[in-house]
Parts: sequence; C-alpha cells; structure tokens
Amino acid sequence: MIPGDGIGPAITDAVVRILEAAGADIEWDRQLAGVAALEDRNNPLPPETLESVRANCIALKGPLTTPVGTGFRSINVALRKEFDLYANVRPAHTIVPNGRYRDIDLVLVRENTEGLYSGIEHYIGIGDDRRAAAESVMIVTRFGVERIIRYAFEYAVANGRRKVTLAHKANILKYTQGLFLDIGREISSEYEGRVEFEDVIVDATAMWLVMDPYRFDVIVTENMFGDILSDLIAGLVGGLGLAPGGNIGKDVAIFEAVHGSAPDIVGRGIANPSSLLLSAVMMLEHMEMRGPAERIRRAHVETVHAAENLTPDLGGSGSTDTFTDAVIRRL
Repeated sequence: MIPGDGIGPAITDAVVRILEAAGADIEWDRQLAGVAALEDRNNPLPPETLESVRANCIALKGPLTTPVGTGFRSINVALRKEFDLYANVRPAHTIVPNGRYRDIDLVLVRENTEGLYSGIEHYIGIGDDRRAAAESVMIVTRFGVERIIRYAFEYAVANGRRKVTLAHKANILKYTQGLFLDIGREISSEYEGRVEFEDVIVDATAMWLVMDPYRFDVIVTENMFGDILSDLIAGLVGGLGLAPGGNIGKDVAIFEAVHGSAPDIVGRGIANPSSLLLSAVMMLEHMEMRGPAERIRRAHVETVHAAENLTPDLGGSGSTDTFTDAVIRRL
C-alpha cells in the first residue's frame, strides 16, 4: 500500500475501511513514495518501497506528486519501468445517472513502456544555438506490440467482450504505427470467430468516442495515444474521479487512482475516494477475490445512484468520511 501525497492518505484510509467491511482479508504493507518519501527518507522512490512491491507482487497506490528537481520525469513512469508494467488497463463504466451518456462500458488497453514515452529525446544544436531543434524518438518493437495486443485479446476473451479496436496513426507514421497495425492484424486472425477486430485511425477514434461511444468495446493503442484516449473515456462517465486504473506486468501489478494529488483540497475532508476504490476493486478481481469485489462495486453504484452523502465533485455536500460510511452501510 502506497498512500501517496496530497489527498492520498485520506482516500487510502477510506478505501481500506470499505475493503475491510466487504470482507477482503488483506494484510497491508504500507510504504512511501513521492513527496512524502522525499520528506521522510530523502528519496521519492525508496529502495524499501521497491522491495515491498517486488516481494508482494501486488500494490495499491494513491496519487503521487513528482518532486521538482529530483531527476525523475515521473515517479509513476519510474514504477512502470522498474517492474515492466506493460499494460495500462482503464475501464470506463457509467455510474452517475442522468449524465450526457448512459450505459457506457468501455475498456482501454494502453501500451505502457514504449512509444513516444520511451524518454529518448534530445536537443540538436545549430551554430551557437544549442537548442535549435528538439527530437523525440518513438520506439515500437515487435515484442512490445505483440504482448500488448495479445493482452487486449485475452482480456476480451476472459471478460466476455465482443470486439477489439486497434487505434493507430499508420496513415502518417508508416513504420512505427505501421508495425503496430500489421502485428495487430496478424494476431487478430488467431481470435477470428471469438473476438471481432477493427482498426481505426486515432483521430477518428476520438471523434467516434464522442459521437457514438457504443460502437467500441475494448480499445488497444500505443502509449501516448492511450494516455490521451483514456482521459477522454473517463470524461464520458464523469471524469477522473470515477476512473480506475491498473498497470499489469508479468510478475507485478500496481493499481492506482488515476487523478492527481489535489493539493487545493488537502485537509478539507471532501476528496472523492471513488477512483482509488474502483482501482481496489480491479485489484481484488486480479487476485480472484471476486465476492468482495462485486459487493463493493454494487454498494458504490447504489450509493451514487441514491445521491447519498456525495462529495462536492459529484454534486453533493458530503465528505470523504460520510460518503465512505454510506458505502459501508450498503455493504
């Protein structure tokens, strides 16, 4: 358990209370990362935290703030690279009633280790101008593409999903995105008759997600496109406060709140624990603790539908604690 920074400790405590009430028998090994770790141990990602994740294989993580001037581009990215968490899984389900869209049920699978977020970039000097140009390299490997696309298809099969859509930009990026698309088509043939497959250019994907999101089921795409589209699908169901996320690797999985540490509301007791709670539900399902997972999911939805003690971001006047109490009462 990495409580995180800002509102992280408050929503973490709320989630632990709900999991205990649901009968999820978990022993927590609490570790620090982010600003809290920098202040306590002079390291935003201490070795003890990494060893705990490596030993336990499963982690639940609150929002982290990457301290300025530490050498980390992102602590979240550092964790993904350290444990090769290649699949970022971002479901989006309609929870809040009477929204712009009804009955949204989408899953975005994002490649987490390659693409433009590989971090290979530099300046190019011309004459006296050492920063006359800047260059970033998009890395796409057959190994990386095969495992993310296969993950998306296996996820679809395991969860009874009907279709996988590959979002790409192969019309312009002929080599990198062309390889992504070619491998996707190769692998899709193995699932013919079980899972429908289509490929859609990423900008058209964004348009159709707004105009007709029901045409999609599981979307798989590269790193940066997935970063953008995952927030878009969260917007279809009310925003990042209702969006869970999991980062899955061969040996380790980290489930996390996908929003920031919200320093503007720290200490006010109004943070919405839903993103971390729904991520914890994903974690329970990953651990095959499906009974508590389903009870929590149902209690959370019923609480939101009843507009019982909702936090201000959901239009209510409740607090983190009163919302948590309401979910526990329904459990």
